Amino acid sequence: MVLLVVATASDPASIGPAAAFLAMPGWSPGPPIPEGMESFTNGNVRLLKHERSIVAEDDLDRRWQEATGEAVSEVIFLSKHTAVSNRPALTVHPIGVPHLREDETPPQGGRPGWAAVPDPRIGPWFRLMQKVAADQGLVPEFEITLEATHHGPLTSTPTMFVEVGSTQEYWGRQDAAQAIALVLWKGLGLEEGNAVGTWLGSGEKVLLGIGGGHYAPRHMDIVIKDGVWVGHLLSGYSLPMDAPPQVNGKSSGEVGGMWMHSIKVSYEATKAGFPGGEVIAHLDQKSFKGWQKNAITSYLQEQNIRIGKPNDFLCTNT
Repeated sequence: MVLLVVATASDPASIGPAAAFLAMPGWSPGPPIPEGMESFTNGNVRLLKHERSIVAEDDLDRRWQEATGEAVSEVIFLSKHTAVSNRPALTVHPIGVPHLREDETPPQGGRPGWAAVPDPRIGPWFRLMQKVAADQGLVPEFEITLEATHHGPLTSTPTMFVEVGSTQEYWGRQDAAQAIALVLWKGLGLEEGNAVGTWLGSGEKVLLGIGGGHYAPRHMDIVIKDGVWVGHLLSGYSLPMDAPPQVNGKSSGEVGGMWMHSIKVSYEATKAGFPGGEVIAHLDQKSFKGWQKNAITSYLQEQNIRIGKPNDFLCTNT
């Protein structure tokens, strides 16, 4: 099994970290890939460079196996991050558009109603990224943050995005590129052979974040602590809920919208990414109105999905 790191030459926040990663020892040219892509190999790591938008190339894990015969265990995409705040940031997140109906077109890749299997490294690498960024002097200028589940491309294996934000000025920053390269180098075990965030399936608890804003602050308060695993993070916009009709001033009937589907497929994908783990929902309680919280809580109970408090996710193992 090989691990695929994907970069695109069309994005300075993707190709910059890839170039810094390739400048580290041990790389050699990879197997020839049709379609005009370039590849490089280092141990069990494969770096794939293409020319298109990072969210436009679907099924790269399957296509790699078809081209090389090598099965892919996970995919890590390098990309730029954009934000209204324009604040410099390093981010990591799972992908998917589980809240979209079949008749909707995803604005940035993926398939409506789909959630990728989240890479178990997301939580451990978020913490590693904080340490590397601090050691490299990027903090406090750069914010180190999780993001909620969003966008494509389609994959079949555990997937995560690692991003540099949030404007042209920062996408090309060499110190940010070097920090991302160090996260990859250390995180994949190329430095000392000890990879960070390898899931061993030992019955540990995994956080499924439900509710809150795009940067998942309530969930991040938990994931920042050593030993916490995290799967999908569903922000409010991934939980579209239609208020039930009012009868005599009280809500009556079902709460419509794609929110149940979004929770269901994200839970199932998180379970697939953490075989042997216990996936527990964590709700950003204050982000919901009463009727929304009641509907979500009832649905989770119907699905036998446990709802956890912050201390439920803490463990002694790192």
